[in-house]
Parts: sequence; structure tokens; C-alpha cells
Amino acid sequence: MYNIEELNEIQKQAVLRTEGAVLVTAGAGSGKTRLLTHRIAHLINELRVPAYNILAITFTNKAANEMRVRLESMLKNTDGIWIFTFHAACVRILRRYIDKIGFDKNFTIYGDAETKAVIKRICKEIDLNEDMIKRVSTEIYNAKSKGVSPDDYVSVHKFAQDAEEIANAYARYQAALKSNNALDYDDLLNKTLYLLETSDEAREYYQDKFRYIHIDEFQDTNEVQYKIAKILSAKHGNIFAVGDEDQCIYTWRGASIDNIFNLQKDFDCTVLKLEQNYRSTSNILAIANRIIKGNTQRLDKKLWTAQGDGQKAVCFGAATDGFEADYVVRTIYELVHDGEYNYSDCAVLLRLNALTRPFEERFLQYGIPHKVYGGFKFYDRKEIKDVLAYARLSVNIYDDEAVSRIINFPRRGIGETSVEKIREYAAQTGRSMFETIVNAENAPFPTALKSKLIDFGKALTSLRQAAQGDVKQYFKYLLYSVLDVVGLFSDDDENAARLENVNELVNSVCEFVKNNPDSTVSDYLQTVSLYSDTDDMNDDNAVTIATVHSAKGLEFPVVFVVALEDGVFPSLRLNENSSAHMEEERRLMYVAVTRAMRRLFLTYAKSRFLYGETKYNIPSRFLCEAGLVERKAESVDVFTASPSYRGVGQFARASASGYSSDTRGQKSGAGGATFGGEKFDGTYKSGFGATMQRTHSVQNSGSDKARFVVGARVMHKRLGAGTILSVENVGNNLYAKIEFERGGIMNLAVDFAPLTVIEE
Repeated sequence: MYNIEELNEIQKQAVLRTEGAVLVTAGAGSGKTRLLTHRIAHLINELRVPAYNILAITFTNKAANEMRVRLESMLKNTDGIWIFTFHAACVRILRRYIDKIGFDKNFTIYGDAETKAVIKRICKEIDLNEDMIKRVSTEIYNAKSKGVSPDDYVSVHKFAQDAEEIANAYARYQAALKSNNALDYDDLLNKTLYLLETSDEAREYYQDKFRYIHIDEFQDTNEVQYKIAKILSAKHGNIFAVGDEDQCIYTWRGASIDNIFNLQKDFDCTVLKLEQNYRSTSNILAIANRIIKGNTQRLDKKLWTAQGDGQKAVCFGAATDGFEADYVVRTIYELVHDGEYNYSDCAVLLRLNALTRPFEERFLQYGIPHKVYGGFKFYDRKEIKDVLAYARLSVNIYDDEAVSRIINFPRRGIGETSVEKIREYAAQTGRSMFETIVNAENAPFPTALKSKLIDFGKALTSLRQAAQGDVKQYFKYLLYSVLDVVGLFSDDDENAARLENVNELVNSVCEFVKNNPDSTVSDYLQTVSLYSDTDDMNDDNAVTIATVHSAKGLEFPVVFVVALEDGVFPSLRLNENSSAHMEEERRLMYVAVTRAMRRLFLTYAKSRFLYGETKYNIPSRFLCEAGLVERKAESVDVFTASPSYRGVGQFARASASGYSSDTRGQKSGAGGATFGGEKFDGTYKSGFGATMQRTHSVQNSGSDKARFVVGARVMHKRLGAGTILSVENVGNNLYAKIEFERGGIMNLAVDFAPLTVIEE
């Protein structure tokens, strides 16, 4: 219900200041949705403003629906209020007036599939190779987000490679859309801006209509969206923008933090700060405040809460990435089995999507339900499934599904019609598709197709032979000699993420071989199948694994922010050592920390197997800024050292002995600390020698642990039966090296792994 008295004083000021431009810089968890809905309700209920005079812009359909539902509980009738995303609002405007700029009102909206098809056709027409298609698409997207037309593209990008070719493709693309009476998503914005700039009738109609304009997540607006908002509010001047420059983490897709400051320059703007946080405890907010104050491009504000101090944030420094993952799993296990939290209360947040793999695998090994939010689980990602399909086919020549998957990975120009011919001929001759391809020279296929298949068949035959030998050597040959993944995945953001995932697959191979030195490619694939077969898991009560970008807008009682090392978080790739990049990384860290409601755990590893090699890292500068870790004078500055992102090619050069980070639970060499690390808060404690004390009961304890001896048979609820090869005490924990019949050899902490000793 509408009740202004439930708001705090600053929120009340924002609701009551209805005339003129108002910028509310709303800190994380400060109740901005409540503020926006109360303000709209106040305009209608108290000031009798007609609903059709109100515009409310959000950035997602989910946010728009949430606002609409809240307003329906406050108002007798919400009909007439425009509560839309920017794109949805622009569609409505264009449906009414697009004929003023030469389009029919029944225009079609092209999605990704249609736009890619048009761009692909145009690139072919002007003899741009297939590798340019992705670049052209990216450049068109970037140009449109900044309002750069095809005519202006060359002058704006006059020093860029292939600028004229891209401008030509861009112009042809726009002409094709016009010919088809179609708009893509970016055109919905750009054509609306052009309409408002050139049509007096359209501009005056909507300036009269929208007396009160509200924009949520203002820090995420791009240049075109800001110009639209500026035009619409020019007559009445009543623009109410709510945003948080400290949470601007999407500049890579066009968001402009400058719009926060442009609003103040372009309007006589009142600035209000929402600093009271309703989500987190004081100790969590103290960490966030200390981190974000390092940014200069912001409005000064400091989050506070009336919810009390809460428990201190915990910083954990692990000797290896494996100990780090063990620590996270162990802590979640204890928090849940202590009865205070459910699995669904816990989230593991990462800077890089590729880093989900070790946590996914650990959760499966220890029987903890989990889900990857906003993306696919590691072994379900396309590039991983593509690579593994080659491996499947190398050990099983009858796997026709694998052939269908990889026949155009990398692109070979073999269309679906040709694939069907291969499939039909294989069925007629009683052969597999693999056998048909490797014997293509004797098949009744067209000459062009036969030529492509002969080359493909040679690659498959060589991989088949390589699969009989060393597992690591097989994957080196597959990734570099056959697929050339470094060249295959170019340097744009999407492909860089794919290459990171392939890098992490390399880590998976190395870990498996480390624990299973006499294994085969078939053995590795069997283990992977255990991790990818998760259909029986219940997502209703599951730990969330997510990148920080995908977790924005979410909140969890318990949050783990992991892999906090310079080079990982903050990300320090080549050409990313600018102050603007570092400020965005710091904002990303601020977002991660402020997802936590009651408990916050920040973890890092001194060594991490990453990009095909063991890397020795220094703690993230953000931990230092938070006052949790002391940056030592002798630490190397990653900016002046070699770049942290070296690419998957390091794997090809790394020797077998180069992999020294045992992620399955070995001693750290520093006194046998539990999980190879030390939990601390406040001042940095050097070394990893102190043993952490267990505070909760675990799955196997006391006399049960005494039964885990060499030679004992055990049962794991997911990995099946196994035999203990060795046991080792690490601090207060007993680790068992177990050879499972289905999953190979693994080191598991007996204390909380779902293991039972089988009575012989």
C-alpha cells in the first residue's frame, strides 16, 4: 500500500520534490524501487496527475513488471502509465509516428538471428571473409550505441583497421533494413532519437504527454538513451533519474557513466543521496565503502545501515586454488548443517565465467546442490561441448551425433544439406559417419564436398591415432594443431570468454592427469560425463554460482567472492591498465560485496592453475584497499610485469612437471594448515601455518573417520564405489586419495564428503 511515512527522510524528500530535475544517487540496497513506486503513487493519489502523463523507464522487463505489480497494490487503476524498458517505449513511439521518417508503421523488429543473417549476406556480397562477420556486427553495435551513423563512421574511426570496409558494410546493412521495412534493437533507439529531432509533431506530442519522466538504473543509459530522455523532458523539465555511478559496470556494452554528470550540467538539477542501506550489515558496508572510495569518477556517498554490525567479513588466503575451493565448500557445508542457512542462501561470485568449473566440480564431489545463474554450467558451454565432441569421436567412431556437432567447427562450409547426404549415405552403406568421411574419396559426393571431407577425414584419423597415447598430448594436438583455438577465438569480448573457457578445460585435463597419470582419453571423458550429468539435481535449494555481472540486482544472505588476485579480479589483460578500466573493476568489486546481506567471505589463492600454467599471485589490490590484506613492498605490480592473460598457448609450452598446484587437497608446505590457508580479518597475517578450528559437526567424524584406511572400499553417492589408495592428515582434516570405478582418482576430505565405508 501507498504510505509515505514508511520512507526515510531522504526518500520522502525525493517523493515530494516533484517539479524540476532530480538526480537520486542511490547506493546499493537503498530501496530505490520503493522510492520510485511511492513517487508515482504520490503524483497520482495526492497531486491528481493523470496516469497518462507519467513515464517510467526501467532496464529489464523483470524490473518493469515488478514496478507495475507494486503500483497495482498502491493505486486503484494503473491504466495509462507507461512502465516500459527504453526499447519497449521506443517501439510505442515509433508505431505512432515512424511514417514521418520514411518507414511504414507495420515495421518488423529483427532479432539477433535476423541481423546476423543480413550482415553475413552483405559481407559475402562485398567479399569480406567470414572472420570479418563478427567484427562487422560488433562495430555496428558499438557505433549505434553511440549514435554514430554509417556516414560518420570513417571520420570517427579514421585510424581503425578496415574502417572503410566496415563503414561500407554498415551502410549496406542499414539500406537492407530500410528496404525490408525493418529495425534492429539498436535502431529502435536511434530511429526514435532521429524522429524526435526531426519531427515537430512527434516531439511536441510526447513532450506534452510526458509531464513526469522517471528513469531507473540511470548509470546504465548510453548516449542515445540520454539524448532521448533529454528531448522528452525539455518542455516540462520534470525528469527524475535514479542511479548509482558506483554500480556502473556495463560500459563495455555502451553504458556511459558520464550521463550521471551530464544530467547535472544540462539541467538545474537537485541531487539527493540515498545512503541508508536496507540489505547488509555495517561490517559488510564498511568493506564496500573502503573499496569504492578509491574511485574518482563518483559522487561522494557512504552507505550505512541501522541493522547492526553483524559478523565480520572473513578473508581467506589459500595456498592453492584447490584449497580455496575446498574452503568454500567446507564453509557452506557447515553453515547449512549448523541449521542457520539453506544452500539457496549462499552464492559464489566470480570475475570470470571460466572459473566456475572447479567450484562446480567440488560441489558435485561433496554432494552440494548448485546452479550457475545467468549462464550454462561449464561442461554445457558450446565451445566445451565442441572440443569434447572431437574427443568423443576419437574414442568412439560410431558417435554420429559428435560428427554432426563438429563438422563445421571450425567452419568448413559444409551445409546442412550436405550433412544430410553424408548421413543418408552412411545409413545406406551400413557405416558410421566417421567411416564415411574418412573414406570420402570413394563416396558419390560432389567434388567440392568431397574435397572438404577428405581434409576433415585426415584430421579425424590423426586424432583417432593420438587418442591412443598420452591424454595431455592428445589435447595439445587437438587444440593447437587441429583446431588452432587461439586463432579461432579472436580478441572480441565474446570470443575472449570462449578462449577462457577452453583454457579452463586445459586446467581440467591437467588436474585429471595429475591424479590419474596412467589414464586414457576415454577415462577422462567418463569423468567429465559425471560432472555434466546433473539432471537429478534440485535447483530449488541450491548454491548459486554466478559472475558478478550477472549477479547485479540480486542479494544473498551469504556471499563468497572468490579468486581475488591481481590479474583475475581486478582483470588486468593487455591494454586494460587504464585508470578508467580500473575504476570499472573497482565498481564491479563494490557490486560483488554489496550482494551480501549477513555473511561475506573474500578468498584468494597464492597459486592458481590458470591459462595452462601455475601462476603465483598477489592478493587483489581491492583486499588491500578494504584493509584486509597488507600489500608488501616486494610485491610485483602486475601493470609493470608480464600481462596476466597469456592465453591457452602456455599449455602447449608447459611441461608435465610444470603443474605443481595440486588442487585435490595436498599439504601446503607451511605447517599443514587446514585447506592450505588461514582465515583472518583486519590486519593481514602472513603465512599459511595456523590451523583453523572446526566449529560444526561434519559428515564423518570421530570413530567413523578411523574406518577410512588404505584398502578400504567406499561408496560415494555420485561417483560410485572406490578404493582408498592413501590417507593423509592436513591440519584437522583427513584426506583420502580414492580410485573410483567411474570417476578416476580423486583426493577428498573425508570429514564432509558424502562417503561411506562399504562393509566387506
